[in-house]
Amino acid sequence: MLDLTYDTPKPKVIAGAKHDWELVIGMEIHAQVSSNSKLFSGASTLFGAEPNSNVAFVDAAMPGMLPVINEFCIEQAVKSGLGLKAKINLFSAFDRKNYFYPDLPQGYQISQLYHPIVGEGEVLVEMGSGVARLVRIERIHLEQDAGKSIHDMDPTMSFVDFNRTGVALMEIVSRPDIRGPEEAAAYVVKLRQILRYLGTCDGNMQNGNLRADVNVSVCRPGQYEKYQATQDFSHLGTRCELKNMNSMRFIQLAIDVEARRQIAILEDGGTVDQETRLYDPDKNETRSMRSKEEAFDYRYFPCPDLLPLEIEQAWVDDIAASMPELPDAKKARFMGDFGLTDYDANVLTADLESAAFFEEVAQGRDGKIAANWVINELFGRLNKEGLAIADSPVSAAQLGGMLDLLGKGEITGKMAKELFELLWTEGGDPADVAAKHGMKAVTDTGEIERALDALIAANPEQVEKAKVNAKLAGWFTGQVLKATGGKANPAVVNQMVAQKLGL
Repeated sequence: MLDLTYDTPKPKVIAGAKHDWELVIGMEIHAQVSSNSKLFSGASTLFGAEPNSNVAFVDAAMPGMLPVINEFCIEQAVKSGLGLKAKINLFSAFDRKNYFYPDLPQGYQISQLYHPIVGEGEVLVEMGSGVARLVRIERIHLEQDAGKSIHDMDPTMSFVDFNRTGVALMEIVSRPDIRGPEEAAAYVVKLRQILRYLGTCDGNMQNGNLRADVNVSVCRPGQYEKYQATQDFSHLGTRCELKNMNSMRFIQLAIDVEARRQIAILEDGGTVDQETRLYDPDKNETRSMRSKEEAFDYRYFPCPDLLPLEIEQAWVDDIAASMPELPDAKKARFMGDFGLTDYDANVLTADLESAAFFEEVAQGRDGKIAANWVINELFGRLNKEGLAIADSPVSAAQLGGMLDLLGKGEITGKMAKELFELLWTEGGDPADVAAKHGMKAVTDTGEIERALDALIAANPEQVEKAKVNAKLAGWFTGQVLKATGGKANPAVVNQMVAQKLGL
């Protein structure tokens, strides 16, 4: 956690027809492990391959084929747990979760129910300056993904693509600590950010590499505090699970519409059934997918094909020693080392590429000025052009070189913006480009003084006004800059104007 004091955000309150209601949300994030091969086979995990081209015999459940644990996937899960400040279980085991579905060729999923590889952890979710929610992680368990059913290729038949079958997933299960739609989306953003920093999941939601199951319930004000005091779930309402959410916007919309659906049922005297539901963004409604009572029986039992997994603490320690600097620590360092605001530090640490770019620009220079140029000029232009920072036409070295020219007074702020445009379109060394285009700040105080003296002599009334109201002295600065074609250093001009006018 950062060395700052945070206030806890207030829960989202929804006014029903009869009462006020509060939201209670828990989330199960399915994060695809970044690995070249699957959890129990050597088949490729490459996205976008031809259907059924990345399938090993064990993925297809061919008779006699046995799973073999991918050690790198285990390492990635451990690293994720460490990044979430979680307990790493040195003993874990795989179980069979039995159910039939056309895209599950084995007729069961190999998962971890009783002995997950990662235990309790936490994620700090910032909701604004000085406001944050600490979300507890219950566990992370490893499991294999299912395939994909395709229903729109033929009017009479469905097809199955087994490329995803057996891909390693980390299911990250939170406690019901999230209290509103915005918090839920912010939690997914923060978790995705941490995993990407760690390199354990690329967080690509469009490809399905990170998906969220959202458990939503509502309760009357005061009930959640009773749950916190006792950890007794009976104080909370019946939850419904919104399945396979892969958009921050849809997560927020789905939570809101589902909460209002439950409130309407309860205020009408009914009861909420525990079930799995799907969100329809076109109709902005949720609809029932299947009942999910607690008694639903997946007939879990230990996987007979896999021995329990026992790892050594020394191996975990080695992984911990190789961990990169994580977002919260990097943000705190940027604020301390470069004097950044909370907002600027958040923007610059949103991803590793942005943070690395900024740090190279800011090294040995004024951090606040560097942040201003990176955020406003560079990021603004990248967003306008639809480019990622890795594709920026202006490198960190070029931007830093331009800031050196500005810092030494060799170019003005206006020239710097013109130079940035030239670097973007033409490239080159900033000093060479500035020289080629005649960009050189007027540093000859004699030339500036002559221009200023002429202005003062020609505008005695303006002089008197400026002596009465010092703010009006800016007129002289503007006129001198105009007379020198914008090449005079504004700071030098301001200082000379103040001296000449006796301000």
